[in-house]
Formats: sequence, C-alpha cells, structure tokens
Amino acid sequence: MTEKLSKVEERLEAINEQLQDPNVVSDMGTYTALMKELKQITPVVEKYREYKKASETFEEAKSLLDAGGMDADFKEMVQLEFEESKEDMARIYEELKILLLPRDPNDDKNVIVEIRAGAGGEEAALFANSLFRMYSMYAEMKGYKTEILNDNPTELGGYKEVSFEINGDGAYSRFKFESGVHRVQRVPETESQGRIQTSTVTVAVLPEAEDVDFELDPADIKIDVFRSSGAGGQKVNKTSSAIRVTHIPTGVVVECQDERSQHKNKDRALKILRSRLYDEELAKHNAEIAGERKSQVGTGDRSERIRTYNFPQGRVSDHRINLTLYKIEAIMNGDLDELIDALITADTSRKLSEASDI
Repeated sequence: MTEKLSKVEERLEAINEQLQDPNVVSDMGTYTALMKELKQITPVVEKYREYKKASETFEEAKSLLDAGGMDADFKEMVQLEFEESKEDMARIYEELKILLLPRDPNDDKNVIVEIRAGAGGEEAALFANSLFRMYSMYAEMKGYKTEILNDNPTELGGYKEVSFEINGDGAYSRFKFESGVHRVQRVPETESQGRIQTSTVTVAVLPEAEDVDFELDPADIKIDVFRSSGAGGQKVNKTSSAIRVTHIPTGVVVECQDERSQHKNKDRALKILRSRLYDEELAKHNAEIAGERKSQVGTGDRSERIRTYNFPQGRVSDHRINLTLYKIEAIMNGDLDELIDALITADTSRKLSEASDI
C-alpha cells in the first residue's frame, strides 16, 4: 500500500506543476479535469503524509529506547511518544484503507429523484408528497438546490409522481441509497375510523447524465407535443407545450409539462431520459461485476422494500442494515444524516471486507 500511496503523492505534485502552466489554465477542459482529480486525491495524500509523520516519530522513539542510557523521566516521555505514535499509525492506516477504496465515479454528480405512488391509492400519493418534502428539506440543510422537473399532482395535495433535480457537490453520494420501495404505516387523513393503512411509494435516484456519459441518438427518439393538464385533468395551459419523449429502442417514456415553454419542457424531458438510460447501463454493468449480492447495500433493486415509516410507533426502520430510529418527526422534516451515514458506513464495511478477501 505504501508504494501505491507514494505514486498518488507523486501524481498530486505533478498536477500542481501542471496547474502552473498558462497553457493548461487556459484550456478549460484540461483545467477542470485536473482540478477534479486534485480534489479527489488531496485527502489521500494529506492522510499519507500524516502517516509518514507518525511513522518517523515512532522510529525515532524506538531508536532512543533501543539505545538506552536515559534517565527515568526522559525514558517515560519517549515511551509515551512511542506508544502514541504506534496507535496513530494503526488508526491512520485503517483510514487510508477506506480512502483507497474504489470510488463511485458518480458520487460528485447532481441527482434526479423520481418518486411514484404505489399501493394505497390517495394515501400513497400523499406520502409521495411527504417524501418529496423530506428530501427537499434535507437538500436545503446540505446547501443543495432543488428544482421540480415534472409532477403529476392529485386533488388532495399528493403526487401520483414527481421528478426533481438536486444540484450540489456530492449530492449523489448522499442520496444514492434512497432507491427502492418506501412503506408507510399510518392513519390516513381520509380515514374516519382511525384504522392504520399500509401504503408504498417507489423512489428512484439517478445520477445526472452529462452528454459525455450517455449520448442520445436523435434517430432513437420520438417527440410528441400535447396540452398540459393539472390535478384531476384540469387544464392549466391552453397551449400545446407539454412534451412526451420516447426512447424507441428501450420503450422508456418521459413526460414534462411543468413549464409553459415547450423548449424548456423538451430540455427537461431529455435530461431525465438521458439519466434514466445512463442509470440502466450502470445497473447492468454493476450486476455483471458484483453478481447481485444479497448483502449489498448499494443502490439496489427498486422493487426491494428498503424502509418502513411507522407513524403510530414513531419509528423508521431501514431493512437493509437492520437500523430502527424512533425519531420519525425529525426524519420527515429532513433530518436524514443519521440514516444516510449508517448506510454509507455499512457499504464501506462491505467494500473493506471484499477488498480483504481479494
């Protein structure tokens, strides 16, 4: 591992030299790529240098102890330094192992989140709105920007489906474990006898695909124009500005009607389509490499029930990592860090285990 870390350190120094070159600075593509790489490897190099410093302290203390001839007080001080540096080396070594794990290339991307009401009728649609609110509040807490791309609201204030974009550095790394079926158990507002109903909502989290990630062939796309409609079919726009984009080879269909501008709706629909197709390619690729491990936290199968929100008991349970938190109100108000951090820790532990088996 030391040899690998030395090469990473050399690479950082080489990048810093390149960034002093006016020709590199004036080439926006090269400059951006180098800055992105620099950002990724800097934490590794800083931790490696911390390790080297602790190693030097350890070796110096060891040499002094081996040489002997010290008074009791000085020997006690050196012995303490020896033990502390030894502990520091062990701790930093474990931290370096995590930093050197293969990094998800999509972690820094923006995300497109698609929420769809499942079983449960209007109650499912209302919970879809609750999840949209939860994710929007969490995004705001993290300093991300949220923008609705398309929605299909119901008359009671729910969503049959809603697609929205979350822009921010590292957005995908925080949201990628949310894909799957979310189950809610609560007494619906429409229930007069106080009976608990179980409903489901499906969440899909897609890394935003750039043109270089997934190139759409115009010949593979069919675009239809129609009139926008509101909740319950009510017309909200008399002009034909809504867009339906169909990817002919796969049959994937995306509709956008939120904007009055046909051009803006088309851009949004293509953005969602490109991200969906890119996500499908990623899923196929990951399945070939990983073989659909049952233990994988991952961004997994969207038909899998990943979490239950039980309102009467005030608990939220994530079934992938057997974590239950009795703070449903805080979670529904966007306090997701404890859940997400636990999922990231579980995924990191799995990757470390797999790395040690190789």
